[in-house]
Amino acid sequence: MAYTRSGDSDVLSLLERPDPEPGPGEVRVRVIRSGVNPTDWKSRRGSAPGQPVQFDLQVPNQDGAGVIDAIGPDVSATRIGERVWIWEAAYQRADGTAQDYVVLPSSHAVAMPSDVSFDVGASLGIPFLTAHRCLTVLDNGPGRLRREALNGRTVLVAGGAGAVGNATIQLARWADARVLATVSSREKADLALAAGADDVVNYRDADAAKTIRALAPGGVDIIVEVAPTANADLDIAVLARDGVVAVYAGNPESAMTLQTRQLMTLNARWQFVLVYTVPRAAKQAGVSAVSEALAAGEIRAGAPHGLPLHHFPLAETAAAHDAVEGGAIGKVLIDLD
Repeated sequence: MAYTRSGDSDVLSLLERPDPEPGPGEVRVRVIRSGVNPTDWKSRRGSAPGQPVQFDLQVPNQDGAGVIDAIGPDVSATRIGERVWIWEAAYQRADGTAQDYVVLPSSHAVAMPSDVSFDVGASLGIPFLTAHRCLTVLDNGPGRLRREALNGRTVLVAGGAGAVGNATIQLARWADARVLATVSSREKADLALAAGADDVVNYRDADAAKTIRALAPGGVDIIVEVAPTANADLDIAVLARDGVVAVYAGNPESAMTLQTRQLMTLNARWQFVLVYTVPRAAKQAGVSAVSEALAAGEIRAGAPHGLPLHHFPLAETAAAHDAVEGGAIGKVLIDLD
């Protein structure tokens, strides 16, 4: 699936072309699952419809999972046949994962254990690397997650039923944090609890801040925030001294008002996160940590683990993009096998 101009999902077209060949330092992956993220449809839509895209032909989707079937020069032949998860396939590149075969840098195809499903592999990528970055920006906190790295810390996940929220809960629990989540419904509360949250609070309740403070009397060390403008007052009310609010999403036209003196007293910090532009070392730390958690059996996907899966065939990639844009709860995957 590809597009040549920005716009609604109907700019996507199904086409045939020769199988690509890997160059130096690259691998070719036979894609089994392609994962869809909000940035995939946002990149396709662009700033206005009908605008030229960066490349003559753009294949969407950053994430995926599959099997390496060809290698370029300078790549070990032992990688052929390796089961891998893919991250940032289409960032500043023409080829995303919405195709049978994708060629990409070897480092962007990460080995995964034989007992990890392709569904799980295609659900990692952007959500988990975003979550890892958000959990590692605390002053005097870890720069890379591992067992016990967040022991004694309290994390609040805003939107605990979303893909990044689910990833944050799973990684924070693996790192031994106390994990709270805010949601807007009983259904979403069940998903956040299934992901591993210790407690869930409905942020629409008038006493949400009081409830969170009762659960975490000393305040919350890390808030992973999906709606910074709407939740600014709540975040300030529950943040611990030296705490951080890691913001990874929000309406680009919105603005926040923060109470300066109160936050100075707390020595609080707001850290904005866009995974594509974080320092390279931070990305590598995230890939390493996610791989370690995956090997330890600590990352899961599917409704029993708080992340319902929605499958589409390749020909219905437009519908898959529309599902994500429409706020589908869980993870949208495209099946290529």
